[in-house]
Formats: sequence, C-alpha cells, structure tokens
Amino acid sequence: MKQSETVFLIDDEPALLKALGRLLKAEGFIVEAFESALAFLNAPRHAGSGCIVLDQSMPEMSGMELQQRLVQEDSALAVIFITGNGDIPMSVRAIKAGAVDFLTKPVKDSELLAVIRMALKKSKEMLHSKAEFNEWKQRHAALSKREKEVLVSVAKGLPNKQIAKELGVVEQTIKVHRGRVMSKMGVDSLAQLVIMAERLRLK
Repeated sequence: MKQSETVFLIDDEPALLKALGRLLKAEGFIVEAFESALAFLNAPRHAGSGCIVLDQSMPEMSGMELQQRLVQEDSALAVIFITGNGDIPMSVRAIKAGAVDFLTKPVKDSELLAVIRMALKKSKEMLHSKAEFNEWKQRHAALSKREKEVLVSVAKGLPNKQIAKELGVVEQTIKVHRGRVMSKMGVDSLAQLVIMAERLRLK
C-alpha cells in the first residue's frame, strides 16, 4: 500500500539526505529535505499528518532545540531523531519531550521505515485529538453562562439536587440544563462529559 503522508528530512549531510530521500520515495512517501533546522522553520508549515527525521547535531540550531520549538507550537508532526553521537540522557530527554524514537547512525532501512510508519500513525492521532479538542472548545463557548455552571458542577459529580441548591433554582431546572449541556456538547454519557471537562480544564 502506497503512503501519502509527508516525511521531512533534516540533516546537514547532503549525501545522507539524498540517500534517505531516495529510500523513502521508493516506498511511496512524499519527502521534503532540509539541510538545517532553520531552513525547515523558515518553510511554510505543513497542515496534514507527517513526521520529521531529524539529526541532533547541526549548526545554528540543534535537533533538540527544534523539537522544543515544535512542542511550543503544538505541532502534530511526530519526531524521530537519527544521530551519530547521541547518548542515553539525550535520548531520554528527546523521548520525554515526545519523540517517537532516537536512532543511532547507521540505521537499517527496515528499522527506519518501521519507525517512520509508527510516527505517521502517531501524527494522525495527534491531528485527530487537536481537531476534537478545538470542536469541544467551540461547543463549550456556545453554552450559556448557566449551562457552563451546570457543566462544571455535573463534571465534579454533584447530584442535581445539590447543584440546584447551590445555583438557587429548582431541581427540575437543573435537569433541563443538564440535558441541554449533554446535547450541545455532543455527548451521551456522564463519563464522556467528565473526560471533556478535564481536557478543557473546566473542573
């Protein structure tokens, strides 16, 4: 099955970029190559799923520094480090910051391709999660002030009777608001509502 996601290669060794590019294109991947992290940052941002195969040791900006920038930008591009002089503490930092893997040169083609496919799957999952989160934010913004209050109380696990008492209304009114909240937020269970509230940091 042919791949369509983009793989970004960032390395200051032109020969390696050429060799990796040839390998990945033969596998059906769309490939974009850059000889520095700054060159990548200066290029237009990729909106779809994809991954970055990144060298750690490069002039001007290291691979770790680029990874930090991508984390700050909330990028959905998955990162794979491939380096000739990495060490265990460095690899641990990279993985903790979200890297899919930290490979040491020379890397077997089969190993690299397996990790790239894993990274592309992770990128798709991150894109889906971001889209879902943005949808939840929009739905929450469309709630009335009272509905937002009820949502927070329900997510805390408070019973309708207690919520009604705290908000100074009758219990039936809370039941109505609760139904509207569930409908507007697009959920059909309390568990889903709690998860949504936690991700939106409403509790």
